[in-house]
Amino acid sequence: MTPYLAVFVSVFLAELGDKTQLATLLFAADPAVRKSSVFVASASALCLSSALAVMVGGYLGAWLPPRLLRTIAGSGFIAIGAWMLLARS
Repeated sequence: MTPYLAVFVSVFLAELGDKTQLATLLFAADPAVRKSSVFVASASALCLSSALAVMVGGYLGAWLPPRLLRTIAGSGFIAIGAWMLLARS
C-alpha cells in the first residue's frame, strides 16, 4: 500500500493549482457546460496521460538503471525551473 499512497499523494499535490486544474475550473465555470462532462473529460485525460507515463516509465525502467533515471528526471526538473525563471526576466 505504501507505493500506492506515495504515488497518490505526489500526483494529488502536484496537480493542485496547476494549469490543467485551472483550465478545468474555467471549463466548469461555463454555465452552458455540464459539470459531469467536464469531470469525465478531465479525469479521462489525466488517466490517459498517467497510463502513457506508466508505459514509458516501465519501458525505460527495463533498459536504464534507476539511478540514471533519477538523475535524468532531476536534471529535467532543474532545467525546466531554470528556463521558467529566465523566461520571466
